[in-house]
Amino acid sequence: MASSTPTKTSARETAYQEIRFRIITGADQPGALLSENELALVLGLSRTPVREALLLIAQEGLVEVRPQSGTYVTYIDPDVVAQAQFIREAIELASLRECVRQFDAEEAAVLREILVRQSKASTREEFYPLDEEFHRRLLSIAGHENAWVMVSNAKGHLDRARYLGLSGFRGIHEYVGDHGAIVDALEAGKLDVAEDALRTHLRFILEDVDTIRRLHPELFGAGQFPERRSGRPARV
Repeated sequence: MASSTPTKTSARETAYQEIRFRIITGADQPGALLSENELALVLGLSRTPVREALLLIAQEGLVEVRPQSGTYVTYIDPDVVAQAQFIREAIELASLRECVRQFDAEEAAVLREILVRQSKASTREEFYPLDEEFHRRLLSIAGHENAWVMVSNAKGHLDRARYLGLSGFRGIHEYVGDHGAIVDALEAGKLDVAEDALRTHLRFILEDVDTIRRLHPELFGAGQFPERRSGRPARV
């Protein structure tokens, strides 16, 4: 008889991915009160995997579980964004040297195909997963795909800011251009050029955060949460 553990784990992972994505994309915005019952209904799951997923997401600092009150989406913290960007930059840059060594025509073709799909994206909903795919592939080429898990777990606040940055602060074509420059440098075997291109690309978010914070201060806070909030804020 098959064990029930894989099914339970799969349900929790599904809940984790879906709820986290809702927070990253702003479907559930900072300060929103999350209902386990509502999420379970929307996701077609029981409350148990939803509750377990929320605890995992809380470890990333994307929600705060408050006893006797509820689970709230945290506000975006610029300091946490900067820390996550530092971690991501360190890991991705460190992988580029091995990436250059392993780079061949097949890997170039894979990345070029991702770039083609990115260039056809017209919305942030279309582009965001392709951006993730590109950066994950770079780590995979270097033989460090497992490091993506560490990067992902550290960059929840960063991802929210990145997604907001796709609202017009930088055009999608600019991101695709950055990616193209990185691939060009890798294909030419120019490590220093690839590193400079990747570093510049990853650091744009720090400028975006300052702009986003001025335009949408309601998304940033000092960690205070409302006791109750009916409905959800309008998406940015």
